[in-house]
Amino acid sequence: MTHAPDHLTLADIARHLDITFEGDADQPIRGLATLKEATPDQVAFLANRAYLKDLATTQAAAVLLHPEHAKHCPVPRLEIENPYLGYAHLSQLFDPLPARDKPGIHSTAVVAPGVTLGKNVSIQAHAVVEEGVTLGDDVVVGAGSVIGADCIIGERTRLHANVTVCHGVVIGKRAILQSGCVIGGDGFGFAHDGEGWHKIAQLGGVVLGDDVEVGSCSSIDRGALGDTVIGDDVKIDSQVQIAHNVTIGAHSALAGCVGIAGSTKVGKHCMLGGGVGLSGHLTLCDGVQVTGMSLVTNSIHKPGVYSSGTGAMGNTQWRKNAVRFKQLDDIAKRLSRLEKNTGDT
Repeated sequence: MTHAPDHLTLADIARHLDITFEGDADQPIRGLATLKEATPDQVAFLANRAYLKDLATTQAAAVLLHPEHAKHCPVPRLEIENPYLGYAHLSQLFDPLPARDKPGIHSTAVVAPGVTLGKNVSIQAHAVVEEGVTLGDDVVVGAGSVIGADCIIGERTRLHANVTVCHGVVIGKRAILQSGCVIGGDGFGFAHDGEGWHKIAQLGGVVLGDDVEVGSCSSIDRGALGDTVIGDDVKIDSQVQIAHNVTIGAHSALAGCVGIAGSTKVGKHCMLGGGVGLSGHLTLCDGVQVTGMSLVTNSIHKPGVYSSGTGAMGNTQWRKNAVRFKQLDDIAKRLSRLEKNTGDT
């Protein structure tokens, strides 16, 4: 449930979405809620047919829904082709976070001499901004965050509390970095001499495009030589690992616990489900969707949906299948011989 700091009217809501409505234009709207929990001063939405059962009894002031469901709605309707997208737009009206941002540098923050600050920059308590950094207009640096030397951060980008942006990172406009993420840490590069490991200095950087979001405790490693590059509008969930020199195309989305090994290239408009693993030095073309917990070890050159692994089953059944899996190569060879012999006769 969300609440606006100052109430809006139903007319304001419709105007924001550029849609028409039926109902009292002056009806105060003070928040958003689910169909089941909404009160008469809140707007609800229906984006999933599974919740159609709650529509008939909702107490909402109005409901955002697709026109096909309008006849089932007992309260004023806000009809829109994509109700979930409409909900996303409305949620911005009720977000209290921007109202709490106060431009200026907190007394406990440490900002190096010569840092370039745009207009209305907010640097919060105990943040550290090192020399050579450029912050665009309306950038917010959350409490305890650290921005390394020579970084460039575009306008209206927000670093939540305790974000680390290492040296030489470039971040575009309107990016959101959630707490605990690390951008530009060293990639996993070591050379082995037969007895031990020798660290390879990671000399590249990281470039994040405009409108990128990185979830909490995710890591995007700097490149070994060239840069790790994340395209515009890429959305990265929490606890994701992106290794050095990875490239991710614009508008792709990565769910939680995805791991991408070094130098792999992911195309535009790709979607990787939770726990997906991509081996290194691969290429995924544009428009690839990989379902959760899949492991990709070869490049994918055709758009579509890809899966690997098996779903959970009873342990007894799984053990039987595991034994048969080991026998597949032998079975395939026997089948091939059988087909050949049958063909000969």
